[in-house]
Amino acid sequence: MEKLRSAVNEIAYAHTLSHLTPFHRSLLPFLSISSTLYKLVLSLRRSLYQHRFFQVQRLPVRVISVGNLSWGGNGKTPMVEFIALCFSRYGISPLVLSRGYGGGDEVNMLRRHLLGTPTKIGVGANRAAVARQFIQKYGYIDICKTSWHEKQYLEQKVHDCLDSEKIGVVVLDDAMQHWSLWRDLDIVMVNGLTLWGNLQLLPRGPLREPLTALRRADAVVIHHADLVSEHTLKDIESMILRIKRSVSIFFTKMDPTYLFEVGTINAKIPLTALHETTVLCVSAIGSAEPFVKQIQKMRALYVDRIDFSDHHIFHAKDIEIIRAKLRELEEKFGSKPVVVITEKDYDRDPEILKQLYPFRVFVLCSVLKILPYSGSTEDSFKKFLKDHLKLEWPPAH
Repeated sequence: MEKLRSAVNEIAYAHTLSHLTPFHRSLLPFLSISSTLYKLVLSLRRSLYQHRFFQVQRLPVRVISVGNLSWGGNGKTPMVEFIALCFSRYGISPLVLSRGYGGGDEVNMLRRHLLGTPTKIGVGANRAAVARQFIQKYGYIDICKTSWHEKQYLEQKVHDCLDSEKIGVVVLDDAMQHWSLWRDLDIVMVNGLTLWGNLQLLPRGPLREPLTALRRADAVVIHHADLVSEHTLKDIESMILRIKRSVSIFFTKMDPTYLFEVGTINAKIPLTALHETTVLCVSAIGSAEPFVKQIQKMRALYVDRIDFSDHHIFHAKDIEIIRAKLRELEEKFGSKPVVVITEKDYDRDPEILKQLYPFRVFVLCSVLKILPYSGSTEDSFKKFLKDHLKLEWPPAH
């Protein structure tokens, strides 16, 4: 199954068919027929919503959707975290809603990162129902009608203010195609390195919807913009603006901050620990290339990689594959290599990675940052949120 997933991914991002192997080419007829059926189902579903056969539900608070047009690796969850922290710092309690797909790795990571903030996290396919459960439990506050100067704010470590528990905004993780819930703001993430692959719909390509769906977006965020040339960034920007002239465009990157070793999560290790080290990057994420490029920038002696499909759950046979590669690298370079994984891989199953002992396993911690490029800044992004949600920021804590 892993081989099939890998082949489908390679086909989706192949620029020409001439480089495909016979095995890859044998899959094309099946994938093409499946894509045609997917397109028909997608069109029918969209039509049923447009003609109100399917109900679009509304919540009593502002709703922000963070989604994408293609499968993983677009930075949706880091952007959700960034937005949740932004509201939390102003004393507004966000509710993050996630499907909890893929073993809950993204949800586990969000819970770990947002611990100690007023953020609440709900998980479930029926996000409207999950949201109503939280609203019934904690109540809600209309952040667009509240007089913030008269409101008591949550102190940094004190949770005795009732309004601090009330939900002020809902942030949907991976929800561009979740049409059953009304949103006030649609933010679409785009992987600047891979874009939209071969521009075909699933499973022949990586697209969940045609590019014309960008017309529904209020903002498009080009992620991993630091790993893309300025010329390419301008081409991407022009392509997006041809689809929707009025859309706001922002640029983001993942900024590595520190490492921690599996088993000692609270001990921060500087990135310099990888200098002159043989590194094996192991990941099961939507797009491994940006992760590997980050490690390559850290002056490691040599960087190798093993990529699994997105959300892949590691098993004993995977550990043996990783061990074999580590022994090969140790024999080649005469020193013990280290494994580096992403936080998402760690949060999927932190225990199985301990089986790689005596090889050390480091987790790379990164935060999303908005790049100052073409008028895009962190302040302009916050102003975008404020203007589109028609709210007034309270004084920050």
